[in-house]
Formats: sequence, C-alpha cells, structure tokens
Amino acid sequence: MSYFPVPLSNSLLPTSSYTPMVSGGLRIALLGYRSHPHVGGQGIYLHYLSKALVELGHSVDVISGPPYPELDARVNLIQLPSLDLYAHKNPHWALRPKHLLSLADCSEWWSKLSGSFGEPYSFGRRLVRYFKKHKPHYDIIHDNQSLCYGLLQLQAQGENVIATVHHPITRDRELAIAAATTKGQRWLINRWYSFLTMQEKVVQQLNHIVTVSQQSQQDIAQAFGRPAEKITLIPNGIDTEIFKPLLEIERKSWQLITTASSDQPLKGLSVLLNALAQLRTEFPLLHLLVIGKLKPDGITEKELHTLQLANCVEFKTGISTEQLVREYTESKLAIVPSLYEGFGLPAGEALACGIPLICSDGGALPEVVGNAAFMVKAGDVAELVNAIRMLLTNEAMCEQLSSVGREHSLQHLSWQVVGEQLSDYYRQILAPNISTQE
Repeated sequence: MSYFPVPLSNSLLPTSSYTPMVSGGLRIALLGYRSHPHVGGQGIYLHYLSKALVELGHSVDVISGPPYPELDARVNLIQLPSLDLYAHKNPHWALRPKHLLSLADCSEWWSKLSGSFGEPYSFGRRLVRYFKKHKPHYDIIHDNQSLCYGLLQLQAQGENVIATVHHPITRDRELAIAAATTKGQRWLINRWYSFLTMQEKVVQQLNHIVTVSQQSQQDIAQAFGRPAEKITLIPNGIDTEIFKPLLEIERKSWQLITTASSDQPLKGLSVLLNALAQLRTEFPLLHLLVIGKLKPDGITEKELHTLQLANCVEFKTGISTEQLVREYTESKLAIVPSLYEGFGLPAGEALACGIPLICSDGGALPEVVGNAAFMVKAGDVAELVNAIRMLLTNEAMCEQLSSVGREHSLQHLSWQVVGEQLSDYYRQILAPNISTQE
C-alpha cells in the first residue's frame, strides 16, 4: 500500500499550459453505437468531448444508436434507430416482417438470441447506409469505440476516420473468463465477446487510432497487433466546472461511494465488498453507496447475502450529473477498486469533487490520479481494508487528499485541454490534403 505514489510532475496527462496550434472551425462527426451516459463511460465521453469541440469553434454532429446521448444544445444529434433489444421486454419477439428487409436488424436480433453482442456491427451497417443516402460532408469522422467494419468502408471512400479505443475489451473478456466457474459459462462469455474479431481487424486497418493512456496504448498494441507508435495518446478529461466541491454540503461520516457495474469483475466491486465485510465489525455504521445497477440474482447480489451486507450497501442508477456530484460531496471517501482501467473517469470525477480517494493501481489509474490518491494494489482486500481504516481515523490525511485531489484535477484533467489536443490532431490529419489543394 502506498500513499501519494507518483510525483505530480510525472503525470502523463497534459497541463493547463498546453498551447493549441491554430484556430479555425472544422465540421466533425462523433460516432457512438449506444451513447446515453447512464449506460457507460462512452456516453460521458461523447457528451463532454462534443461540448469541448463546440466551444473551440467546431461544428459537431453526434451520430448515435439508442439509447441516445444527452448533449449540449449546440451539438446536433443524428439518430440511427436500432432494435435496442436490451431495452425490449421480449427481445425474442422484437423482429417484425419489415425488419427482414434490413440485414442490420436481422443481424442484431440473431446476435442477441444466440448470445453474442451484435450492436457495434449493426451500427456500422446503418452508418454506411446513412452516408450513402444523405452524403453528408465532414472534415473528420471520429468513432468512439464501436470499431465496426463500417469505419473501414467509410475510410475506403476517402473519409478521414479516427477511432478512440479507451482500452481493448480483451481485458474484460479475460477477467470474465477467469471469474467463470463452469465450461458453459466460459463458452457463453467467449460467444458474447465474439465482436472482438471485428474490432481487432478494424484497429489494425484504420489509419488513425487514438487512446487515452500509456497503459491502454501498450495493451492495444499487445491485444490487437497494432504498433504502439501508430497509436496516438490523447487522454480523457473531466468537467471541473460541474465536478467540484459543494462547500455547503456536510459529509456523511460513514458513507463510502464507488461507481461500478455490479457483475463486471473488471471493476473490482467484489474486492470492495469483502473489505467492507471485514470493516463492519470495527465500524458498524459503515455504509457503501454504489453508483450502478444491481443485477437481480446476479453474482453481486448473491455475494451481498453471503457477506451479510444487503442492509448496508445501496445501489443508485440513472441519476443526473448534478445528483452524482452531490453524492460525491456527501460521502466520506471515494473508492475505485478496479482490477483494470484504460483510463478511469470515476477516479478523475472524485478528485475534481474534492473527495478523498482510495484508488487501485489497476491499468492506467496511476497515470490519472498522479499523487492525488491513496493507492492500493489491485485485487488486494487486505490493503484496501487498511487504507479505508487509515482514512476513517485520520482527518488530517483526508483533508490533505481532498485539497491535493481538487488541485490535480484543475491542473491536469480538463476537457478544454483535451479538445485542443484533438483539434490539433485533426488538423495534422487534414494538413496533407490542405497542402495539396493549395
């Protein structure tokens, strides 16, 4: 266990002194196969990136499948409807005769019924169809990890296509298989992740790939066979004007907060629950708020009952950004126990809110938090128990972490800086074409 493990000067994130190359608005399309912020970090990325680009003078369209994103009023949303089978009460009966005319619809339906995840592939087909029908003009088409075959088709047609890969989903698959207990479960997991074959080919063949951390850069190179030097590093950002301390709100002395999808081993929620079970004997009022959805009869629900934690762990989902900031501000400590993160937005958001943060060293998290969090070894329950105990009994250390975390977010985590870096990257891509035209 280490406290303030990385010197602030070693942080790999840009600082506020970053200077953009040139000004001038571009016409940009941002792509997301499902983009609502309540269904994952991809929707958060699209929301803030599109806003940052508009504020830099660009014209931005977001082209998305459902559930659709929440966007700034200055950003235009182009909807590409799908069957949205994960929101359907009875997906088996979602296919209608009219859908038989669409290979995208048929593929999405059959993938769901056969246990695979077909939304990215189907989104790519709808995307190509939209471009063929409407012939829109964009200087840049920037994909947010759909990594669908449609991107290669658009690139072959002369479009300037970029894709952000937050981290290779191969890591999710590896951890899910490791947590499986039967051959049948492992088969189902491999079936669900069959879209990775498509993603690997797209990552290898696209001209321009962006990722958000050195850890992800290395992992993409290893998982997908694309040389690391051909992967551009531009980090995520945090809206530090929204994610900020609310000084008028008093903290709840015994409330911990974390953000996690309950049955995804990658997020390390099981590690935190086991730590909580040990700490409850010493701190009986300790309470955990999980920003995420509890899956009925899932692994996490069973573990809650096994550890006798059902009465002290609360799950909240579908809350607004403003509510999330309030929950952070009311909590005593934030915990990010992930086994692996390609970036780790919840860690950055907690720092920006000025809440003391305990963070694992999984994946890129050390890059994101610098020396602004109390860091523990990923997957180590004992280290996490000791860290939580130490901060619960040391108010001076909590106050120091709170101050350092907020300052780190202001200096190193900013969507304006990220938008400027991406703007310059876009112009570098366009520069050969501009020179030729001149």
